[in-house]
Amino acid sequence: MRLPRRTALPAELRSRVSLQRRERVLAVTGGGANALAATDRALHLPDGRAVPWEHIDRARWTEEGLTFTEEGRGRHVFHVEDPGRIAEVVYERVTATIVVSRHVGLEGGAEGFRLVARRPPGGSDISWQIHVDEGVDPQDPRVAAQAGPELAALRERLGV
Repeated sequence: MRLPRRTALPAELRSRVSLQRRERVLAVTGGGANALAATDRALHLPDGRAVPWEHIDRARWTEEGLTFTEEGRGRHVFHVEDPGRIAEVVYERVTATIVVSRHVGLEGGAEGFRLVARRPPGGSDISWQIHVDEGVDPQDPRVAAQAGPELAALRERLGV
């Protein structure tokens, strides 16, 4: 059985992507100023910053390009000429970090929030996040009133 070939970083990316020891490149986009590199640990952006997979939420491919929301930093859009395998690698890597995702409806409506437990690739530490649905005010007192008890119940059920 042949092992898959390692993806090499093009010269223009090599100068701005700083890989950690044993970090493997899984996919790269075509060249240019918006070139991206996906590794087993993170998505490397054109500015040289690496976004760990467990910090990426709602990644998708649109006519604008690769669109994703980064925890604490907001929405990013990268238009690339030749996406290569980047879309499928981003989907697989982000999905692999999710341990559990549970939607909780707010009292009196279908909208609410998601409780999400995530773990970095190869890691064991779990972090919990609360994502409010579009149109829900994060400061809504119903979110605070329900999130704590729902999170405690979910953690108890899962044993984490």
